Amino acid sequence: MLQLKKVSKSYTRRRQTVNAIDDLSFDINTGEFVSIIGPSGSGKSTLLMMLGGMLSPTEGQVVINDHSLYDLNADDRASFRQQHIGYVFQAFHLIPYLTALQNVQLPLLIADVDAEEQKLRAKEMLERVGLGDRLDHRPTELSIGQQQRVALARTLANNPDIILADEPTGNLDPELSKQMMNFLSELNAEGKTVVIVTHDMSVADRTKHTIRIEQGQRV
Repeated sequence: MLQLKKVSKSYTRRRQTVNAIDDLSFDINTGEFVSIIGPSGSGKSTLLMMLGGMLSPTEGQVVINDHSLYDLNADDRASFRQQHIGYVFQAFHLIPYLTALQNVQLPLLIADVDAEEQKLRAKEMLERVGLGDRLDHRPTELSIGQQQRVALARTLANNPDIILADEPTGNLDPELSKQMMNFLSELNAEGKTVVIVTHDMSVADRTKHTIRIEQGQRV
């Protein structure tokens, strides 16, 4: 279960305090497929980064599987994130000089997985997203849709039980958007908790539950 307990996040800009998230609380049960929607600047991406253990709240608690994420020290939080959370960015963040296979191996390398096991698991993930024939291609040799699938395969490499996706269809045409949502739906059907941020209602309609936020608050 993912829980936000009276979470706020504030920034100081030009000597003014901006409340990106304001006293927000909600629960997301294990195995749910949830979209977070709202206008630009409403705090959606900030919220997702806090759920992912990458941005500490100013106040409140983020609790995942009974662990208060920001009460863990930095090393323990990174280890928890590595074991349990997969993050799909709108920007793919692929390393340009590495092949698709090597990009997918990266989280396994960081997790100290044996080199041969890295290759086997990375190949398996790429085959799953339909890129078994692109293992040795670098990002510049792949289409936008293929790069997105490499990024998804990398997210799945450590078999996380929670998938967080920030505008996962934002750079894709309608057909590729449909494919991406099909992948996320399949992962949810396998029991993974999937939370996506989107401004696209056709994408939100594919999820089972929707949380709408405006000006950092749930509405």
